[in-house]
Amino acid sequence: MLKIARSPLLPALLLLSLSACAGAPVQEMSDARQAIESAREAGAGNHAETSMQRAEALLRAAEGRLQAGDYEQAREQATDAKRLAIEAREQAVEGVPR
Repeated sequence: MLKIARSPLLPALLLLSLSACAGAPVQEMSDARQAIESAREAGAGNHAETSMQRAEALLRAAEGRLQAGDYEQAREQATDAKRLAIEAREQAVEGVPR
């Protein structure tokens, strides 16, 4: 049985997990862009205009934070933009204006 507390791998594992959090949010930014594009294609600009505008504004803010090196805030804003874009797409698909 592996004893993690005494394992020489523990410091390496901790460093790896910390560096994953500290890196640029490349995947989150890409996910947000793709979700926004998918929402646009579904007609969210007409059926969920407010959600789309908020998603796009959050993505722009995330891009600004990314350029400033504030990766944590950029990651949060990109994740929020993706969530709003998905909601907007769902509204557009349902045809429910909001």
